[in-house]
Amino acid sequence: MKLQNKNIYLRSIEPEDLDFLYETENNPDIWELSNNQTPYSRFVLKQYIERTLSEDIYALKELRLVICKTEDDSKIGLIDLFDFDPKNKRAGVGILISDQKNRGLGYASEALQTLIEYSFGILQLHQLFCNILTDNKESKNLFIKHNFKEVGVKKDWIFDGEVYKDELFFQLIKSN
Repeated sequence: MKLQNKNIYLRSIEPEDLDFLYETENNPDIWELSNNQTPYSRFVLKQYIERTLSEDIYALKELRLVICKTEDDSKIGLIDLFDFDPKNKRAGVGILISDQKNRGLGYASEALQTLIEYSFGILQLHQLFCNILTDNKESKNLFIKHNFKEVGVKKDWIFDGEVYKDELFFQLIKSN
């Protein structure tokens, strides 16, 4: 599967992505965003990749795609659909541009737009949602730019080791 935009494309995870996934998932700087607190072994990530290759979003209830630059096919991030609920036609969205040097260049925006079009057009979802820490201004701006609306606050939702942080809940409901 290849979903393309001007400067990026989204593709399924391949076995060759093990090192990229290992580096990304084991970066403690993003653990707060992913609700992870422990490193993943290569073995566990290899099993995860194998499972994603053999099952689809309906079985897994999630879809993880690699964000690649069209100019050189380099891997720059990940974008996910999680908590996929086909009955109620909704899913959560998570996105990460892994290297700081690729942030702020519009890649995340193109990836999100591509995923929105796929979710509403191909998967026929009715809504997408995301959870964003209140101090993550870049993510808030990204999702607001794509018409997600803030609909709630989860108070003291994430403990970062020192303080509790609020998390915002955003939704994008498909217009008819």
